[in-house]
Formats: sequence, structure tokens, C-alpha cells
Amino acid sequence: MDRGRRRVWRPDWPCPVALNLRILKRGSDAAFRIDPDGTVWRGIRTPEGPATLVVRARDALGEVHAAAWGDGADWALTQLPAMCGAEDDPSGFVPEHPVVVEAWRRHEHWRLTRTGLVFEALLPAILEQKVTGKQAFAAQRLLARRYGERAPGPGAEHGLWVPPTPAVVASIPSWEWLRMGVDPARSKAAVRAARVADSLERLVDVDHAEADRRLRTLPGVGVWTSAEVRFRALGDADAVSFGDYHIAKNVTWALTGTVGDDDDMAALLQPFRPHRHRVQRLVELAHLSRPRRGPRLTLPTHLPG
Repeated sequence: MDRGRRRVWRPDWPCPVALNLRILKRGSDAAFRIDPDGTVWRGIRTPEGPATLVVRARDALGEVHAAAWGDGADWALTQLPAMCGAEDDPSGFVPEHPVVVEAWRRHEHWRLTRTGLVFEALLPAILEQKVTGKQAFAAQRLLARRYGERAPGPGAEHGLWVPPTPAVVASIPSWEWLRMGVDPARSKAAVRAARVADSLERLVDVDHAEADRRLRTLPGVGVWTSAEVRFRALGDADAVSFGDYHIAKNVTWALTGTVGDDDDMAALLQPFRPHRHRVQRLVELAHLSRPRRGPRLTLPTHLPG
């Protein structure tokens, strides 16, 4: 069997690979899987072509072992440290709030990923607007399987797909989007983004504030969508998912015991700048969600933009 390209990376902290990369998984993702032993498989559309990336932490050795296949294999392996959190700097993070202190104690080795792939993060975020997670994830799977390609090497045997190219996304007709359960507002936003994908990838070279500004010049991309892209693709530790149906309620409940809204969350997170997303994610990792009463309703997971 083709062993692919290989890399052994020795991070300077105990890197929890699966924990750090899990944020890239969108539901039952056709391009992402985690094996029971913590090995992470990804199907990636890199600037150099499709790739299958397999990553596993060897904790006893203090090493991360990776293999990659496809035209984008070298790019994926070069990006491995940033993807696993090596470029995230939490040194100025002072939790202080007892809930955050405890969450940080339990997840002190967690770091933000920085994939360097803006369109990869943007397309799923657009598809998640205004619908339930179940609806969004179903559309993403259909999109990958109908318009993407099987992941190179052993990725195909593991059921992995590589998402479609921006050019393919831009060419999908409106009726095909509808067949995948994607309404015109989201499909138009996806197509527009695909048409300027090359310029979007250059956001990796600007500061986070400028990246936010440029992202929000795109029709259909607002505060929430920009944040979802920035903390995955650019490693922005201050990108807060304002506008999400659940996050403000969970963060305010976790920090105060009372469910609040975006304004309340903004006030609570203000002292944590420039690490507001770090607090948001720690609340999620600690599974601190508000109590829910009564039957679950079919409500939008996310709000526009």
C-alpha cells in the first residue's frame, strides 16, 4: 500500500490533536472522521489540490505523526503544526472567572486551529445559516458527494470525500441547490463567495480586524459567519459567534447562572479581549450548556450572517 508522504512533528507542549481539530468537523462530515483511538482523518481541498491527511498524537513520545496523499499532500503536511494549534498564543489569557479558570485547568493544552483555508471554512458556515444543524450537515454531505471527489489514497477506503472546488460550487444551478435543501439566499451567498475564492484565501495575510471587514463585504456574510470562518481558518482567538441561537444563552448561563442574549454575552466577554473566542470555546469544551425544559423544537441553529 502507498504509504504516502510522512511527517513527525514534535510540538513544544502536549498537543491534544483530536481535541484541537474537532472544531473542523461539521456534523457527520463527509470530509472528517475520528477513529476510536483518536486518529483524525481529513479530506482537504488545498491550494495545490486534493489531499487526505491522517494525524495521530503519540503522547508517550511527545510526537504527532501524520501522513498525507494526493496532490495537496505536501501542503497539508506543511500546514500541520498550525492546523494543530502551534500558532495559537494563549500567554496573555487570564481567566479569573472561576468557571473559566476551571475549564482552562481541564483543557490547558487545547489550542485554536489555523487551517489557512478560508473558503473551506466559509462554505459550511453559509450553509448553516437560518437552519437546524441537521439540515445544514445533510446539505454539506450531499454537496461533497455529488460535486466533490473521493479523498486520495486510503481516504476513499475510509469513506472520506474532498469538498468541491470553488469553480464547481460557482457552477451549480439553483435547482440543484434546492434539491440539496439549500434555499436561494444561502445558495446565492455560496456562489458569490465561490466566485471570489482566490481573493478570500489572501485573508490569511491580513490582520484579523481587516479579515473580518473584508469577509463582511460579501453579500450574505455577517458577524456570525465571519467569526465562524476566522476562528477556524485564521486562528482568531477573539472571534465571537454573535447571532448564534445557542452560544449566547450557554455562555451567559455558564458565567452567571442566568440565560442572556448577545448584548449580555458581549458585556461578560469584554474583559477577556483579545481572547473572547477562547472563553466561548472553553464553555463548549466543558459542556456547560443551559438546562432545557420541555420538548425540543425544530428551531434555527444559527441566525443570518
